[in-house]
Amino acid sequence: MDYGNAFGIETYETGDTTIEGQPARCVSGSRVYDTTVDDLWDALTNPERLPRWFLPISGDLKAGGHYQLEGHAGGKIITCDPPQKFHATWEYGDDISWVTVSVETVSDKTRLTLEHVMLKDEKSEAHWQKYGPGATGVGWDLAFLALDYVLSHDGVAIDPDENNAWLSSDAGKAFMRKSAKRWGEAHTAAGEAPATAHAMAENTASFYTGE
Repeated sequence: MDYGNAFGIETYETGDTTIEGQPARCVSGSRVYDTTVDDLWDALTNPERLPRWFLPISGDLKAGGHYQLEGHAGGKIITCDPPQKFHATWEYGDDISWVTVSVETVSDKTRLTLEHVMLKDEKSEAHWQKYGPGATGVGWDLAFLALDYVLSHDGVAIDPDENNAWLSSDAGKAFMRKSAKRWGEAHTAAGEAPATAHAMAENTASFYTGE
């Protein structure tokens, strides 16, 4: 697996919000892909294409239905407006958060924006105070990277074993450290003390790289 000079997220943002009337935090990433809205939407939602860059998915994939990512999160699809946006819960174990995925035309290309919202409850706050936005954000950065690879390589599926080997390589670890750093910078831009944001980013980088 060689991602070369490919990259994941272009714009990193984080900040406070509300969800269902409760205080929450939002981690948001976006980037522009060299494809059409319809093609990007299909890559994001087609159960035959999604496993090529993310995970196998099953369920009733429509508004009001439930989905399950193999070995990972599942949840309810709250709204779905093809080919622009879907909003769903993200449930893993006892944890619940929310994701909103939207696509829009930018000149002759397409922007993907993903927002991941987490409640400010006791469990989430303990995790946030150690890792900050990068705990969620680095994983999404890797997903954006994988999607770019597949879109730019004629839809070829990423081999999981090769991808895992890359994650353990110097190049993979460098990508994750850079991603954690950028989420730390976004955290600082949102008002967190630089030293605190940096420490959280370092914790995140250590977690992902195993260093």
